[in-house]
Amino acid sequence: MSEKSQDRELGMDRKITRRDFLDGVALAVGGALVSSAVPRVFGLSDLDSAPEKNPNYYPPALTGLRGNHEGSYPVAHSLRDHSFWDSASKPESTGETYDLIIVGGGISGLAAAYFYRKHAASAHILILDNHDDFGGHAKRNEFRAGGRLLLSYGGTQSIDTPSEYSDVAKGLIAELGIDTQRFYKAYDQKLYEKLGTGCFFDKETFGEDRLVTGMGSRPWAEFLKSTPLTEKVRRDIERVYTEKADYLAGLSREQKRKRLTETSYADYLTQTCKLDPDALPFFQTYTHDEFCVGIDAVSALTCYEVGDDYGSFTYAGFDGLDLGDQGKKEEPYIFHFPDGNASVARLLVRSLIPAALPGHGMDDIVTAGADYSCLDDPRSAVRVRLNSTVVKVANDGPAKSAKGVTVAYMRGGKLQTVRAKSCVLACYNMMIPFLCPELPEKQKDALHQLVKSPLVYTHVAIRNWSTFQQLGIQHIIAPGSYHTYTALDFPVSLGEYQFPSKPEEPMVLFMLRTPCSPGLPQRDQNRAGRAELMQTPFSTFERNIRDQLARMLGTAGFDPARDIEGITVNRWAHGYAYSPNPLFDPQWRKGEEPWVVGRQPFGRISIANSDAGASAYTNVAIDQAYRAVEEVIARG
Repeated sequence: MSEKSQDRELGMDRKITRRDFLDGVALAVGGALVSSAVPRVFGLSDLDSAPEKNPNYYPPALTGLRGNHEGSYPVAHSLRDHSFWDSASKPESTGETYDLIIVGGGISGLAAAYFYRKHAASAHILILDNHDDFGGHAKRNEFRAGGRLLLSYGGTQSIDTPSEYSDVAKGLIAELGIDTQRFYKAYDQKLYEKLGTGCFFDKETFGEDRLVTGMGSRPWAEFLKSTPLTEKVRRDIERVYTEKADYLAGLSREQKRKRLTETSYADYLTQTCKLDPDALPFFQTYTHDEFCVGIDAVSALTCYEVGDDYGSFTYAGFDGLDLGDQGKKEEPYIFHFPDGNASVARLLVRSLIPAALPGHGMDDIVTAGADYSCLDDPRSAVRVRLNSTVVKVANDGPAKSAKGVTVAYMRGGKLQTVRAKSCVLACYNMMIPFLCPELPEKQKDALHQLVKSPLVYTHVAIRNWSTFQQLGIQHIIAPGSYHTYTALDFPVSLGEYQFPSKPEEPMVLFMLRTPCSPGLPQRDQNRAGRAELMQTPFSTFERNIRDQLARMLGTAGFDPARDIEGITVNRWAHGYAYSPNPLFDPQWRKGEEPWVVGRQPFGRISIANSDAGASAYTNVAIDQAYRAVEEVIARG
């Protein structure tokens, strides 16, 4: 079959929800290639440099390539490559002065504005962000399928383990009107209880395409007998899952934990458990969702302690070790809005700019319509200016004696400057050395070490989910495939939004991809994966999505040409915050950790974002915002 015929069979020629004109079009929303493309994405006709003012402007409904979308990064990349200032025009002052400018409109940046307003209710604050929507990774994805609205998340999924939040983070969540106990009712924990895990073996990796159901629920020998794995590999996988051997006999519990901390899970399986190396492809991607690298780059102890939030698999080889506390969370993974933590970001915006998201409480925020024309209103004390890439942040004078800051940014092809008494950088921390070249060299070196992990959260709206019901599965592990995990969306109904609980109703599928280069140190894998993502067009993603779903589900009647109604690829080339990895990082002395050195205030400039806490969680983003604002307040 020719490639064109294959594409037609997959439905590549079918008309699905608008694809944003992303393939072959350089949008440069926040930068120099500029503004004519911005209105075009939203179907607008005017070329105003403030597209948010047009009533058709509504980023959550855009599909195609989202996340770090086209146009959000060219200016930043030219700054990184030291070419931006070679062609930059003379900056024009906006004439504005604020009490606080915040760079980055994610949860950390929005929380910083919230905390500062609590300190100074009449403060004037400007938030600048290079993307076309607020929320950072906490973006909202909307689909229209089967005549109804379907919601999903573009990045940050959930309020993970809220009981462990700091008092500051708990307080913010409560003040926004979020009652986490409500999720015990809103999240339908019984809907999928009869659906299990399937494992898809692809022909490129395992010799043939085969979906095998019952992973983790059927006896391992029975499950593995249905796979295309060799008999030797099947026996070995069954052994490490079922025998309760102490593979580290003779060591104390403390010595075992130390050994597992220094050993990758791949090496633990092959060198300690004596697993046949030919079995590693089955396990290789277990760690992709949590760490964005494979089992070659994650310690065995980390695997033991963290496990899998989704409950789709368990790690083998630990049952006989008597390692003590596994670090299991007592709370279920259910604290999830229908649009993920986009609702947290939306509640923050509502508190700062009520006109942009009218209403009150966690129920109506789910279906509330956002008025983007109100975000940058001169009459508002807090303003959010999207499509604006900051290129320089400088103290007005020597850092120790500065009384203010000047911020330069690109918007609509124009280089503009704005002033403030203080600034909080709640953006990607590894970009800060390029924005503030006057920082001490030690601090810049530390910030450069915070290499974020790349990942892709793909969401596919499908006509119905009867195929999954027929197969008896909720999620699919696919260790050799383009996307290594596929699942039905979280079943949450809140306010007026009702989750599609019947198999004949339309559904959103979640598909995960984390591009890795096994064998390299984590930072190098992250850099290579980021480069790959930035070079991959939407058409490549779409073809792989359609092909994989057809191969996994086709035997149960799934037809990608007929059943796919929309695709959103949330491409996060700069995804999770870098967390210390004992396989590659030293044991830093307290206070010498790169994220701690990197977040030190510099004159009137403070630093937030989850990067500054070395942990990609919402509570960390909030805590770092609070710390940064406390620094601002202390300076006076």
